[in-house]
Amino acid sequence: MSIKKPTIASIKYRPEIDGLRCIAVLAVVFFHFSVPGFSGGFIGVDIFFVISGFLIGGILWQELTTKGKVSFARFYLRRLRRLAPAFVVMAVITSIFAYYILLPFEFREFGKALISSTVYLSNVLFFRQSGYFDSGADEKVLLHTWSLSVEEQFYIFLPFLILIFTRHHKALHITLAVISTLSLLACIWFTRSSHTATFFLFPFRAWELLVGVLLAIYGQKTQENWQHGPVASWAGLALLLGAIGFVQAGDNFPGTQALFPVAGAALVIWNGRDDNPVNRALSSPVLVFIGLISYSLYIWHWPILTLSQYYFDGYRSGIEAACWLLLAVIVATLSWWLVERPVRRARNLSGQVLVGSAVVASVGLLSIGSVLYVNDGLPNRFGPIVRAHINATFDFLQDWSRCYISDAGPLEGLEICPIGPEGQVPEVLIWGDSHLRAFKEGVALAAFEHDKAGLIVWNAGCPPLFGLAKQETASTRQEDAQCLVATERLQKAIPQLNGIHTALLIGRWTYYAEGQGIGNDAHNKITLSALNGLKNPTDNQSAIFAKAVRDTIAQISNSFESIFVLRQVPEFPQYDSREVARMMAHGRLKPGTELDKITSVLVDDLMSRTQDAEKLFQTLQASGNLEILDSWQQMCSPKECLAIMDGRALYFDNNHITNTTALSMRSLFGPVFSNKVKGQP
Repeated sequence: MSIKKPTIASIKYRPEIDGLRCIAVLAVVFFHFSVPGFSGGFIGVDIFFVISGFLIGGILWQELTTKGKVSFARFYLRRLRRLAPAFVVMAVITSIFAYYILLPFEFREFGKALISSTVYLSNVLFFRQSGYFDSGADEKVLLHTWSLSVEEQFYIFLPFLILIFTRHHKALHITLAVISTLSLLACIWFTRSSHTATFFLFPFRAWELLVGVLLAIYGQKTQENWQHGPVASWAGLALLLGAIGFVQAGDNFPGTQALFPVAGAALVIWNGRDDNPVNRALSSPVLVFIGLISYSLYIWHWPILTLSQYYFDGYRSGIEAACWLLLAVIVATLSWWLVERPVRRARNLSGQVLVGSAVVASVGLLSIGSVLYVNDGLPNRFGPIVRAHINATFDFLQDWSRCYISDAGPLEGLEICPIGPEGQVPEVLIWGDSHLRAFKEGVALAAFEHDKAGLIVWNAGCPPLFGLAKQETASTRQEDAQCLVATERLQKAIPQLNGIHTALLIGRWTYYAEGQGIGNDAHNKITLSALNGLKNPTDNQSAIFAKAVRDTIAQISNSFESIFVLRQVPEFPQYDSREVARMMAHGRLKPGTELDKITSVLVDDLMSRTQDAEKLFQTLQASGNLEILDSWQQMCSPKECLAIMDGRALYFDNNHITNTTALSMRSLFGPVFSNKVKGQP
């Protein structure tokens, strides 16, 4: 097989690619800093992927076709020299600032992210945690390293393929095209069901990098001059700007939406040597300079943004945001000037020294991350008053190792979590939402203390009631659908649960009755819909909820001897352990009247929100259908309820108690586990 050797022109420096880098990095940075008009700016990463694929693919293909093989040692040394120094400096300096700024829980997670980003697996870590666009993402200081991990995985994948097909260039070309096509199809298909996976994981992003690789191979094989008239450049720019302005964050990305920035970047590169206004603008000194510092700007802007917003609790104005953005540009310029460029130009820096330094730096970062993770984010950095709230921030981690998805029997397909003595037949079913999760440790200990086994079935934001579908702002469409599926499966299973004679329902009842949260989580809204024609056109949400409660209790009464309902714990509208701890740690909140307002609530105010749901349960209790367990007894006086007792924070956020609180309240569940089947001694 004869392959045309690439000309020097095909691999020489192309300033318009640095201009394209400028568009990519500014799109990402402006999106993160919430600059108007950049709602789709996150697609800058897709542009970077195409550029990386084009440049790396071109280098490797040229070496393969001119020398007959690729020097992997030289390739990885180039990557190490290019990427490692600035990353290490950023990681070290960010760790120092994070020490003084982050609370222990976030600092612990920072340690985990530091470990994963050092070994190029942070994209996997963040996939397993939550989505890029989810709330809380702006507290993950190293979230942006996910794309670096994807690229590093590409740097392993592509040379490995080249090694396999070293002597079969045509087969390599075809294989790359097939893999790219399959990756694209998988990205489009699986975005419907798991957009978080397609966003973060390399197999679903490989096609973007391979578009650049295939373009580079095509150009070298055909001795492409990269000149095809101005229309191609204008079309590419239009696709890029359109994607930056109109692609929407959320469940539908990447999917087909990623085609626009990838196609736009490919068109600009394909026509990059044509003399037209687009390429002249991309080759201008300002854009080229920003392109040159783009790597440093990318890795520095996110820590600066997240740590500053974390410390100051957000920006008060656009001017303040612009100042932090300017600081990011200044730091990036210094990083490029003092770190990136000197190391890249240091020809006397031998490979042994470079590798040795990288190993030492990696071991150092891994050690820092391990210390932070193992020591729970070093909570002793703060005083005892602050630590009361700090302790609550991570007092929700629980052991769910006994949980499994049943593959047979009535509960087939449901995730169930056994509690109590192992080996015993379960006698109690505990069904609920995230409030049940919060009570899990207390319920489990009560089961052990009464020597009774039980089964927990829970689903966050999913009312433990039959005949309802829900749409929730805090959930994805898939999670809403999963709630309905799980509830209907349980509804069919309950009549077949031999041996289980008692049920306990735990839920955030007022949230479902009122349709939204309160205070800090007032933005969380849930809409309930009655199924099977049960809805009266005049029913409001409270009426739909009430009918579902009555119908559910009536149905399960046929299967259980006893039914208990836990009174929803008091809500503290403005309390959040993380926010309070953060404000106190950073000097924005002092002990006293202001803190007392946050950590206490009048019983009369609570009743005004809970009365509809509570009257419903009280009526059912009066008629003998169920028994209410009063969760208010241990934290409320006749006049007020407290979120702080004996120097200990009882709550994680404004409506979820901590594990320690749950354990202290386990006596509540004594009646549930001491209850016996009627007719037994």
